[in-house]
Amino acid sequence: MFGESYWTIRNAVGDTMNPFSRGRSASGSADDGGFDDRGTFVPEHVPKPGAFLAGHDVLEGEDHVAFHDVTRALFEERGVYDATFGYNLARLNLDRRHPDAGYRYAVDADDPTVLRAEFSPTTEFCPQAEALVTGSFRAWNGLSDRHEYALVRVRVRPTHHQSDSLNEALEDLETRYRESGSVPDAPAGRSPDGGSDDRARGADDTTAQSPF
Repeated sequence: MFGESYWTIRNAVGDTMNPFSRGRSASGSADDGGFDDRGTFVPEHVPKPGAFLAGHDVLEGEDHVAFHDVTRALFEERGVYDATFGYNLARLNLDRRHPDAGYRYAVDADDPTVLRAEFSPTTEFCPQAEALVTGSFRAWNGLSDRHEYALVRVRVRPTHHQSDSLNEALEDLETRYRESGSVPDAPAGRSPDGGSDDRARGADDTTAQSPF
């Protein structure tokens, strides 16, 4: 599905190191028994597509696995990590403890060059949601040469208590990206991956506004 660019990044990711890697937790394998294998798609262990994906071509099976494998590599490169679990955010889709959390994807019905990505947090009060979805947007669109889509639109599932404000911010980010052709700079006080500057320096603070 992804041609040369997909297979290139799949083969090269093993050589890419990230300062936020946590050893075995970043591997995405099922060696500890608590995770599905990275190359499998288990419908009962991933969130059901929500309103943002309704009416669009939802990725299933191998198509989902292929894009999510690219996602894992991009998140590793950009440091999009879940601070609570200490692993690459893409691994949340494989975590059997949270079968209703993670990302689902759909190709836009009106524009096949656009992919929709809907994030379901582990809880409705997840304090990391802002940083995680902002970091996701920046990784996918800042490294758009690594996949076949001209734009990846990101939204938070309405089950999160701040979904309205988070999705408004994501829509604004998306609009500026469409207008400029490049991912906008992070607001003052925040690192390019969506976390705070403290996280970029290795701090482990967790607050409702900036968990990193």
